[in-house]
Amino acid sequence: MTRKGILGKKVGMTQLFTDKGELIPVTVIQATPNVVMQLKTVENDGYEAVQLGIEDRREVLTNKPQQGHAKKANTTPKHYIREFRDVNLDDYKVGDEVKVNTFASGDVIDVTGITKGHGFQGNIKRHGQSRGPETHGSRYHRIPGSMGAVINRVFKGKLLPGRMGGNQVTTQNLVIAKIDVENNLLMIKGNVPGANKSLIKIQSTLKGIKGQKNIGALIADSSANEEQEVATEE
Repeated sequence: MTRKGILGKKVGMTQLFTDKGELIPVTVIQATPNVVMQLKTVENDGYEAVQLGIEDRREVLTNKPQQGHAKKANTTPKHYIREFRDVNLDDYKVGDEVKVNTFASGDVIDVTGITKGHGFQGNIKRHGQSRGPETHGSRYHRIPGSMGAVINRVFKGKLLPGRMGGNQVTTQNLVIAKIDVENNLLMIKGNVPGANKSLIKIQSTLKGIKGQKNIGALIADSSANEEQEVATEE
Protein backbone atom coordinates (compact mmCIF):
# COMPACT_ATOMS: atom_id res chain seq x y z
CA MET A 1 0.00 0.00 0.00
CA THR A 2 1.54 3.30 -1.12
CA ARG A 3 0.90 6.45 0.87
CA LYS A 4 1.25 10.18 0.20
CA GLY A 5 2.51 12.74 2.68
CA ILE A 6 3.22 16.41 3.31
CA LEU A 7 4.44 18.67 6.14
CA GLY A 8 2.64 21.80 7.35
CA LYS A 9 2.08 24.22 10.19
CA LYS A 10 -1.11 24.33 12.26
CA VAL A 11 -2.92 27.67 11.90
CA GLY A 12 -6.04 27.17 14.02
CA MET A 13 -9.66 26.06 13.79
CA THR A 14 -12.67 27.37 11.91
CA GLN A 15 -15.86 25.92 10.39
CA LEU A 16 -17.36 25.06 7.01
CA PHE A 17 -20.92 24.40 5.85
CA THR A 18 -22.09 21.73 3.40
CA ASP A 19 -24.83 22.19 0.80
CA LYS A 20 -27.30 20.79 3.33
CA GLY A 21 -26.33 23.41 5.91
CA GLU A 22 -24.38 21.00 8.11
CA LEU A 23 -21.61 22.62 10.14
CA ILE A 24 -18.19 20.97 9.91
CA PRO A 25 -15.47 22.04 12.38
CA VAL A 26 -12.10 22.04 10.61
CA THR A 27 -8.46 22.59 11.46
CA VAL A 28 -6.52 24.75 9.01
CA ILE A 29 -3.01 23.58 8.06
CA GLN A 30 -0.60 25.87 6.19
CA ALA A 31 1.31 23.46 3.95
CA THR A 32 3.77 25.51 1.91
CA PRO A 33 5.46 23.54 -0.89
CA ASN A 34 7.70 20.80 0.53
CA VAL A 35 11.05 20.13 -1.12
CA VAL A 36 12.21 16.56 -1.76
CA MET A 37 15.57 16.53 0.04
CA GLN A 38 16.54 12.88 -0.45
CA LEU A 39 15.29 9.54 -1.72
CA LYS A 40 16.29 6.58 0.46
CA THR A 41 16.51 3.13 -1.13
CA VAL A 42 16.96 -0.40 0.14
CA GLU A 43 20.34 -0.68 -1.57
CA ASN A 44 21.83 2.42 0.07
CA ASP A 45 19.88 2.81 3.32
CA GLY A 46 18.18 -0.51 4.02
CA TYR A 47 14.66 0.86 3.56
CA GLU A 48 12.63 3.03 1.19
CA ALA A 49 11.55 6.53 2.15
CA VAL A 50 11.25 10.05 0.80
CA GLN A 51 12.70 12.92 2.84
CA LEU A 52 10.77 16.22 2.72
CA GLY A 53 11.89 19.60 4.02
CA ILE A 54 9.90 22.73 4.87
CA GLU A 55 10.59 26.29 6.05
CA ASP A 56 13.84 27.94 4.97
CA ARG A 57 16.62 28.27 7.51
CA ARG A 58 19.45 30.82 7.40
CA GLU A 59 22.79 29.34 6.43
CA VAL A 60 24.46 31.03 9.40
CA LEU A 61 22.38 28.76 11.64
CA THR A 62 23.27 25.55 9.78
CA ASN A 63 26.48 23.55 9.77
CA LYS A 64 28.36 22.46 6.66
CA PRO A 65 26.85 18.93 6.44
CA GLN A 66 23.35 20.43 6.52
CA GLN A 67 24.27 23.00 3.88
CA GLY A 68 25.75 20.30 1.64
CA HIS A 69 22.66 18.14 2.09
CA ALA A 70 20.46 21.04 0.92
CA LYS A 71 22.72 21.84 -2.07
CA LYS A 72 22.29 18.29 -3.38
CA ALA A 73 18.57 19.08 -3.70
CA ASN A 74 19.36 22.51 -5.19
CA THR A 75 17.55 24.29 -2.37
CA THR A 76 18.19 26.24 0.83
CA PRO A 77 18.64 24.57 4.24
CA LYS A 78 15.33 23.63 5.84
CA HIS A 79 14.23 24.01 9.44
CA TYR A 80 12.11 20.85 9.46
CA ILE A 81 13.05 17.61 7.67
CA ARG A 82 10.97 14.46 8.02
CA GLU A 83 10.78 11.08 6.29
CA PHE A 84 7.75 9.35 4.80
CA ARG A 85 7.75 5.60 4.27
CA ASP A 86 5.42 3.34 2.26
CA VAL A 87 5.69 5.71 -0.71
CA ASN A 88 6.21 5.14 -4.43
CA LEU A 89 9.71 6.50 -5.06
CA ASP A 90 9.03 6.72 -8.80
CA ASP A 91 6.66 9.64 -8.08
CA TYR A 92 9.43 11.76 -6.55
CA LYS A 93 12.66 13.37 -7.72
CA VAL A 94 15.24 15.15 -5.56
CA GLY A 95 14.59 18.89 -5.71
CA ASP A 96 10.91 18.58 -6.70
CA GLU A 97 8.16 20.28 -4.72
CA VAL A 98 5.24 18.52 -3.05
CA LYS A 99 2.16 20.75 -2.84
CA VAL A 100 -1.27 20.48 -1.24
CA ASN A 101 -2.82 19.28 -4.49
CA THR A 102 -1.15 15.91 -3.88
CA PHE A 103 -4.29 15.32 -1.78
CA ALA A 104 -7.94 15.85 -2.68
CA SER A 105 -11.09 16.77 -0.78
CA GLY A 106 -12.51 13.66 0.88
CA ASP A 107 -9.18 11.86 1.35
CA VAL A 108 -8.78 10.00 4.64
CA ILE A 109 -5.48 10.78 6.39
CA ASP A 110 -3.42 10.25 9.54
CA VAL A 111 -2.09 13.36 11.29
CA THR A 112 0.95 13.41 13.60
CA GLY A 113 1.88 16.28 15.91
CA ILE A 114 3.38 17.16 19.30
CA THR A 115 0.69 17.75 21.92
CA LYS A 116 0.57 20.96 23.95
CA GLY A 117 2.95 20.98 26.89
CA HIS A 118 1.48 21.68 30.36
CA GLY A 119 4.60 21.34 32.47
CA PHE A 120 4.55 19.58 35.85
CA GLN A 121 0.96 18.78 36.86
CA GLY A 122 -0.71 16.93 39.70
CA ASN A 123 -2.49 13.61 39.48
CA ILE A 124 -5.95 15.21 39.25
CA LYS A 125 -5.28 17.26 36.13
CA ARG A 126 -2.82 14.80 34.62
CA HIS A 127 -4.80 11.58 35.10
CA GLY A 128 -8.30 12.78 35.96
CA GLN A 129 -8.32 11.29 39.46
CA SER A 130 -10.89 12.34 42.09
CA ARG A 131 -10.12 14.58 45.03
CA GLY A 132 -10.75 13.72 48.68
CA PRO A 133 -13.36 15.07 51.13
CA GLU A 134 -13.25 18.80 51.86
CA THR A 135 -14.57 18.76 55.43
CA HIS A 136 -14.34 17.04 58.84
CA GLY A 137 -10.57 17.27 59.01
CA SER A 138 -9.91 14.66 56.35
CA ARG A 139 -6.59 16.34 55.48
CA TYR A 140 -6.80 14.49 52.16
CA HIS A 141 -7.65 16.78 49.23
CA ARG A 142 -5.41 16.59 46.15
CA ILE A 143 -2.59 14.26 47.18
CA PRO A 144 -1.92 11.07 45.15
CA GLY A 145 -3.15 8.70 47.87
CA SER A 146 -1.88 5.20 48.66
CA MET A 147 1.35 4.06 47.05
CA GLY A 148 0.23 0.42 47.13
CA ALA A 149 1.49 -2.58 49.08
CA VAL A 150 4.19 -2.03 51.70
CA ILE A 151 7.08 -3.71 49.91
CA ASN A 152 9.56 -0.84 50.01
CA ARG A 153 8.91 0.24 46.45
CA VAL A 154 6.24 1.77 44.20
CA PHE A 155 4.84 -0.48 41.47
CA LYS A 156 5.76 0.44 37.91
CA GLY A 157 2.96 2.29 36.12
CA LYS A 158 1.58 4.01 39.23
CA LEU A 159 -0.28 7.17 38.16
CA LEU A 160 1.57 10.02 39.86
CA PRO A 161 2.20 13.74 39.28
CA GLY A 162 4.72 14.60 36.58
CA ARG A 163 5.32 16.28 33.24
CA MET A 164 2.14 16.50 31.17
CA GLY A 165 1.93 16.86 27.39
CA GLY A 166 4.68 17.36 24.84
CA ASN A 167 4.22 13.87 23.41
CA GLN A 168 4.09 12.77 19.77
CA VAL A 169 0.55 11.69 18.96
CA THR A 170 -0.99 10.37 15.75
CA THR A 171 -4.71 10.84 15.12
CA GLN A 172 -5.92 8.36 12.54
CA ASN A 173 -8.71 8.43 9.96
CA LEU A 174 -9.34 12.16 9.69
CA VAL A 175 -10.92 13.58 6.53
CA ILE A 176 -9.73 16.46 4.35
CA ALA A 177 -12.73 18.74 4.09
CA LYS A 178 -11.36 21.31 1.65
CA ILE A 179 -8.14 22.31 -0.13
CA ASP A 180 -7.10 25.86 -1.02
CA VAL A 181 -4.35 25.42 -3.61
CA GLU A 182 -3.71 29.14 -4.11
CA ASN A 183 -3.00 29.74 -0.41
CA ASN A 184 -1.48 26.28 0.30
CA LEU A 185 -4.12 25.43 2.90
CA LEU A 186 -5.52 22.07 3.99
CA MET A 187 -8.74 22.03 6.02
CA ILE A 188 -9.10 18.84 8.05
CA LYS A 189 -12.36 17.78 9.68
CA GLY A 190 -12.05 17.85 13.47
CA ASN A 191 -9.09 18.77 15.62
CA VAL A 192 -5.49 17.64 15.29
CA PRO A 193 -2.79 17.31 17.97
CA GLY A 194 -0.46 20.23 18.60
CA ALA A 195 -0.48 23.93 19.38
CA ASN A 196 -0.92 26.63 16.77
CA LYS A 197 2.22 27.20 14.64
CA SER A 198 3.47 23.68 15.48
CA LEU A 199 4.71 21.21 12.86
CA ILE A 200 2.12 18.77 11.54
CA LYS A 201 2.86 15.62 9.53
CA ILE A 202 0.07 14.49 7.22
CA GLN A 203 0.01 11.10 5.51
CA SER A 204 -2.53 8.89 3.76
CA THR A 205 -4.42 6.69 6.19
CA LEU A 206 -2.94 3.36 7.21
CA LYS A 207 -6.27 1.91 8.39
CA GLY A 208 -9.28 3.32 6.55
CA ILE A 209 -12.77 3.37 8.11
CA LYS A 210 -15.87 3.03 5.96
CA GLY A 211 -17.84 5.65 7.90
CA GLN A 212 -15.09 8.23 7.53
CA LYS A 213 -14.89 7.56 3.79
CA ASN A 214 -18.62 8.24 3.53
CA ILE A 215 -18.10 11.56 5.30
CA GLY A 216 -15.24 12.30 2.94
CA ALA A 217 -17.43 11.62 -0.08
CA LEU A 218 -20.10 13.99 1.27
CA ILE A 219 -17.51 16.75 1.75
CA ALA A 220 -15.98 16.09 -1.67
CA ASP A 221 -19.39 16.35 -3.36
CA SER A 222 -20.04 19.63 -1.56
CA SER A 223 -16.67 21.03 -2.68
CA ALA A 224 -17.31 19.92 -6.28
CA ASN A 225 -20.67 21.71 -6.28
CA GLU A 226 -18.99 24.91 -5.07
CA GLU A 227 -16.44 24.72 -7.92
CA GLN A 228 -19.20 24.19 -10.49
CA GLU A 229 -21.12 27.21 -9.16
CA VAL A 230 -18.00 29.41 -9.40
CA ALA A 231 -17.31 28.21 -12.97
CA THR A 232 -20.93 28.94 -13.96
CA GLU A 233 -20.77 32.46 -12.55
CA GLU A 234 -17.59 33.18 -14.49
